[in-house]
Amino acid sequence: MAISLSFLVGLSLMAVKFYAYRLTHSSAILSDALESIINVVASAFALGSILLAAKPPDESHPYGHGKIEYFSAGFEGALIVFAALGIFRSGLSHIFHPRPIPLLETGLIILLGAGLVNLLLGIGLVRVGKRTHSLALMADGKHVLTDVYTSAGVLVGLFLVRQTGWYWLDGTIACLVGLNILVLGAKLVRQSFAALMHASDPDLLKEIATLLAEHRKDVWIDIHQLRAWRSGNFVYIDFHLVLPRDYSLEEAHSEVKELERLIADHFGGAASLLIHTDPCIDPDCPVCSRHLCGMRQQEHGGEVSWQWQTLIRQEGAGERLERIDEESAS
Repeated sequence: MAISLSFLVGLSLMAVKFYAYRLTHSSAILSDALESIINVVASAFALGSILLAAKPPDESHPYGHGKIEYFSAGFEGALIVFAALGIFRSGLSHIFHPRPIPLLETGLIILLGAGLVNLLLGIGLVRVGKRTHSLALMADGKHVLTDVYTSAGVLVGLFLVRQTGWYWLDGTIACLVGLNILVLGAKLVRQSFAALMHASDPDLLKEIATLLAEHRKDVWIDIHQLRAWRSGNFVYIDFHLVLPRDYSLEEAHSEVKELERLIADHFGGAASLLIHTDPCIDPDCPVCSRHLCGMRQQEHGGEVSWQWQTLIRQEGAGERLERIDEESAS
């Protein structure tokens, strides 16, 4: 619904801006209208990606289709970069070849109205995208906001032109806005690539680590190799869970199912959890808080804090303590 609204509004505002250009023949307004074309194309691409991402997993895509949103975000970022280059070209042309602008007041009013509509739309898309963890929606919202920045820059430039008669000013302001848009587009492309490469997401890892720490049980001796990534609004999580080595297969399965329910409830069912269970070994004794344990070989050394920085490590807490002791002794 949100992305469909973005497409329809963007199409309407694009027509309005080209009408303003027809009245004024301002190169700055033309650059704003050209940026709107890219905005409409990007919204259409984002709409298609979100519809595809909503499809459930199938035999060909067992992990679902959510990653298409990252391609969409990268595509939009690239379009923003190209839009910035187009704005530079138009702005420089107007700097070196200034000319009077007819019906300037009318153009300013039309551009101001279009900018306000875009501002409301962009803020709404970003908020919905954050709430639904949709990178495509957030990318489209940011793209709409770049259109607002363009309109604002053009408005400032044209207002100064009206006050001073310096017709090269709108081109100068357009180039400054284009530089800001170039930075935003490059940042969006970088975020898209990071998601496609499964780059670490500290906020997501912190959320999971906090959840596990709040519901920690003494038989959950340790957790390590925590990994998590998003695909659309779905979260995939895996880690190693250390359990008492005298546990039966049925008991270990029961603990795993409890963790699966915990994760599923927290993420509203939009999560997949894979747990590798490890039996405890002697180095785990100092970090194990299971007091009634007939296998204990060492005294309990105090509870180890479950923070995401420690849970993502490859070795368990007990193994880390043993290695540190050996390094200290040597």
